[in-house]
Amino acid sequence: MKKIILSVFAAAIAFICIWNCAVEDTEKAAKAPTADEIVDKANLVSYYAGEDGRANVKMTITDRGGRTRSREMTILRKDVEDEKDQKFFVYFHRPSDVRKMTYLVWKHVGRDDDRWLYQPALDLVKRIAGSDKRTSFVGSDFLYEDISGRGVDEDVHELIRTEDEAYVIRNTPKKTGGIEFAYYDVWINRSTFLPTKAEYYDRKGKKYRIVEALEVKDIQGHPTVIKSRASNLDAGGNTVSEFTNVQYDIGVPGDVFTERYLRRAPRKWLK
Repeated sequence: MKKIILSVFAAAIAFICIWNCAVEDTEKAAKAPTADEIVDKANLVSYYAGEDGRANVKMTITDRGGRTRSREMTILRKDVEDEKDQKFFVYFHRPSDVRKMTYLVWKHVGRDDDRWLYQPALDLVKRIAGSDKRTSFVGSDFLYEDISGRGVDEDVHELIRTEDEAYVIRNTPKKTGGIEFAYYDVWINRSTFLPTKAEYYDRKGKKYRIVEALEVKDIQGHPTVIKSRASNLDAGGNTVSEFTNVQYDIGVPGDVFTERYLRRAPRKWLK
């Protein structure tokens, strides 16, 4: 009888342990963010820090043979509405062939962006097709879409694994027209939700492009990438971007982000 009682008691304890573990696992699963929630938070952290912002950027472009050239610019940003429309103004300082060139983007969520490029050598303001996002940004390995961001609703998101420090999200485009990749995987820091690496794959499943954060710094309470690199694995080149004088909530007026400032850059905000 004593053995039977002990066996029943042991079974009860085991059942309680299994039940508690099952409850804990269920609670953890309930608390774990979904792929869409992770991507939404990452998008907010990456592109919506503060109400506006400014940064000086130096791009060093290196080709397969090791030859380098550079671009120096200032980027201004203003949010129209959190997680929605934004405006970007880019002014080029160096080298001489791009000096005083300006680039203006009105980013729209759910439809094509409005984009303008001013070429001082020709004194010409050129309208850029909003759908032409997947082309090189001023000859670098970064793309126009890298500057203002890709719409989160343009892809299907899947959490393919969770690592110690990152969620790994696979993003597959809903529409393939004008898109050169089949899918891309993004590593998103589990603590800050800042994306730290993206790997792009072609239709044959071959990895051909990597964009990664090389250095991250907390600025005004916002985790900020201050050094990044885009690598073209097929061409063998890469571009490193270094961000300095990064500031948020500086009060950039909305009229800076209009066509009239393309020819007459707002120097007060570009220092």
